[in-house]
Amino acid sequence: METLADIVDAAARGVFPPPDGGTTVVPQENARDAGVLSFTAHSVIFTDEDPEWVHAALEATDCDRLAATLNPLFLAAFLRRTGRTTETVDALLVGSALPGEPEVALKEMAGDHPRIAYARRRRDEVRAWSADGGVLVLGRGVAGRLEVSVEIDEDARHRGLGRALVTAARQLAGEPLWAQVAPGNARSARAFQAAGYRQVGAEALLRSR
Repeated sequence: METLADIVDAAARGVFPPPDGGTTVVPQENARDAGVLSFTAHSVIFTDEDPEWVHAALEATDCDRLAATLNPLFLAAFLRRTGRTTETVDALLVGSALPGEPEVALKEMAGDHPRIAYARRRRDEVRAWSADGGVLVLGRGVAGRLEVSVEIDEDARHRGLGRALVTAARQLAGEPLWAQVAPGNARSARAFQAAGYRQVGAEALLRSR
């Protein structure tokens, strides 16, 4: 049986589920992460809930099956069923590893920076680096994939630092690197795209309360 990790690994290589309008339900990889991955004309729902309930709840939305998995009615039912919470539906991007050393000066850091604390609630094996005007964080999230997030100081914006940091992340990673970007965060989306990340789908994560 194909696992969520198999699907994520294939997507990083540009191999996606068939665009047949279907929905695949797979077990969660861990207790922390449940949710929906939406690719072109195919969705993957990762949950330990009964697949029959999932498909019945999708039918109950009474909408186009291509849109059903991210429809607010389904997500609300999914949240009630699991007793979880969510924040937003994110654009899901991936970038391949890059050779070479980062051009931006980085210093590995620990401690209680808010971005690090945020990452530790959502990821494992979190590492962070500071730069002049920003913070770069890597950690393992859904299905063990390596994920990146950055934070840029307000007075350091509009200087290309975001692009430099997410480029540096690809050089630090040594493997495909994933990013979740809120669709309304156009500034962040532009930085990731300029650094060579490509959008592969959308994602809604359900977190334990």
